[in-house]
Amino acid sequence: MARKLLLEHINVPGINTFDVYRQNGGYRSVEKALKTMSPDAIVEEVKTSGLRGRGGAGFPTGMKWSFLAKPEGKERYLVCNADESEPGTFKDRYLMTYIPHLLIEGMIVSSFALGAKTSYIYVRGEMMPQIRILERAIAEAKNAGFLGKNILGSGYDLELYVQPGGGAYICGEETALIESLEGKRGNPRIKPPFPAISGVWACPTVVNNVETIAAVVPIINDGGEEYAKIGIGRSTGTKLISASGNLNKPGVYEIDLGVPVEEFLYSDEYCGGIANGKRLKAVVAGGSSVPILPANLILKTVNNEARLMSYESLSDGGFQSGSMLGSGGLIAFDEDQCIVRNTWNFARFYHHESCGQCSPCREGTGWMEKVLHRLEYGHGKMSDIDLLVDVAKKIEGNTICPLGDAAAWPVASAIRHFRDEFEWHVTNPKEAMERNYGLAKYADPLPKLEEVSQ
Repeated sequence: MARKLLLEHINVPGINTFDVYRQNGGYRSVEKALKTMSPDAIVEEVKTSGLRGRGGAGFPTGMKWSFLAKPEGKERYLVCNADESEPGTFKDRYLMTYIPHLLIEGMIVSSFALGAKTSYIYVRGEMMPQIRILERAIAEAKNAGFLGKNILGSGYDLELYVQPGGGAYICGEETALIESLEGKRGNPRIKPPFPAISGVWACPTVVNNVETIAAVVPIINDGGEEYAKIGIGRSTGTKLISASGNLNKPGVYEIDLGVPVEEFLYSDEYCGGIANGKRLKAVVAGGSSVPILPANLILKTVNNEARLMSYESLSDGGFQSGSMLGSGGLIAFDEDQCIVRNTWNFARFYHHESCGQCSPCREGTGWMEKVLHRLEYGHGKMSDIDLLVDVAKKIEGNTICPLGDAAAWPVASAIRHFRDEFEWHVTNPKEAMERNYGLAKYADPLPKLEEVSQ
């Protein structure tokens, strides 16, 4: 049975209110941190825990905090990245909806550790219910003396604000988020300087994901050493996984890092197997931006060791073909799903969400969408498949922010592992259209693109 550090009280009636959250041990970490610990001691505790960023990159959180510049006379800021918009990921929204005080508690402790007197929770603009929930919870915490002036008589002041996002996926990139927070268009900044040196209003800034901030609470309550005992290797602690697709039990699960992928997919404790008795075809392990893996590779064992739900094992772990744990947005595809259609759908998303600042991304994502559209709707050529690989290579590593890589990896990996399916779309266009859209009624030649409903 997996431990529950973040979701232990998620089903307690009224846990979204201050009183019930407090009755269930809430805000103990604030009391401990402000009354018995120094900011540097909190940073060291987070380092000891081995906590890695839960937003996708997996960078060690304590190390990131230690990079924060502390110039005299300059404010420092903590910004929580709640702009969750990666297709397949919804665990941060789950936390904010059902247990918002956990995030607020983590923000208070983290802000104290970083010396921030003003902090922000930047929430995706479409998440209006979550914005209202957080604003209500902040008001409750402030009325109880956990925010505002002289918190718990410690002499520490903190104001916490909720900032609605700009409605763009690109604002999940930390420098684009900072630009948006400042009231500008959400374009990523060229780095260096990094936000730790020059972030919000050119002041030292730390940007962390919702789950990362929430995980600070059990780390301070129980100690970094105890937290580090959970997990495997450098993948310590628990991780929230957003599980969707063709599963019997989709949802948000808290796992000990290191759980075998097969156990997560098929055990009754988690996803309960593939829906309708179908076979597993492929898995996107960490949200739409990571490489797709076919069933034989995601479930594969090497030297009798199974692929694990951890940063190292999914990225490679000696399996000769890897993906990424990313933000934990696992999408399962059964045997009936079309990889070409799925890849085109992802490409549409990244083309739409490109900020247009970098030519390889601005132009390349559009080209990939058009070529995949051509393949999907029965007008593709064999040369299109290699063209897609070439375009993906020219985008990857040539953009200011990682959106270019996020757009290229799904396309390149889908062709690498499922090339035969792309070729089948070229050689059997009518059958592909019939399978995906029931359009066998169309006579030769196949309808022009503009005649086909999207």
